[in-house]
Amino acid sequence: MADIALAPRRMPARELTGWIILHVVIVLGALAMFFPFFWTVITSISPGVGLTIAPTLIPENPSLLAYQRLFSELPFLRIIGNSLLLAAVTTVVQLVTSSTAAYAFSRLPFRGRGVVFAVYLATMMIPLQVLIVPLFVELKSFGLLNTYLGALLPTFASAFGIFLLRQAINQVPRELDEAAMLDGAGHFRTFFSIVLPNIRPALATLTVFAFMGSWNSFLWPLVVLRKPELQTLPIALAGLQGQYVTEWDIIMAGSVVSILPMLALYIFAQKYVIQGVASSGIK
Repeated sequence: MADIALAPRRMPARELTGWIILHVVIVLGALAMFFPFFWTVITSISPGVGLTIAPTLIPENPSLLAYQRLFSELPFLRIIGNSLLLAAVTTVVQLVTSSTAAYAFSRLPFRGRGVVFAVYLATMMIPLQVLIVPLFVELKSFGLLNTYLGALLPTFASAFGIFLLRQAINQVPRELDEAAMLDGAGHFRTFFSIVLPNIRPALATLTVFAFMGSWNSFLWPLVVLRKPELQTLPIALAGLQGQYVTEWDIIMAGSVVSILPMLALYIFAQKYVIQGVASSGIK
């Protein structure tokens, strides 16, 4: 009887066919997603090779010359440092502002809470292009152009981050708050000791989104940071494309370098990202 119970269940023919089709589709989708990155890497180690309709999957004479030129002919380490600084500060500040605001919207009853939250959500529908001119004029009046602070200020608050964390905090049982209050804990103690540990997946999700948004930001740093020494990575990559001749191996080498931090961050936090998106109800 024990052998029968432990024996693997044999799938019916229809169920087995569906299982095979599902996994074939998943594998094809994974290959379709992976191929552009693979092509980028191959092009970056193929000196003098341009973009072709039928790419060579195995380079004839692979070389790291494009990476060497990228770091020798450009201040690429400083450029990467600029992007890392802006992305790290943006991520940390958004975590602080979004978590505290989300706690207020979720746990603190005050008049007009729903209206204020609706206004926050409405700002998500305003594209950045509409805000460029007024933000530029405002920062110019404060003398913050060509400064890191000028590039960072508009990114310190995130309506999406507040929405994401509010949804996560709503999933935390209020009985935990009440138990903490009975033990003499105030809002700050409850926030740090009860709420934050229970929304770590949502915090990890916001970390990835905030870092990725700042790391890939192009338009706003292009407008605010005009000095070459303040350039960020997307702007530097765009400047590598010449008017008449484009060295695609160097551009692809820069693209690979720009992808690696985001890839490492996502691999590290992917478990929490999936949990955070699932628990917050975002689809």
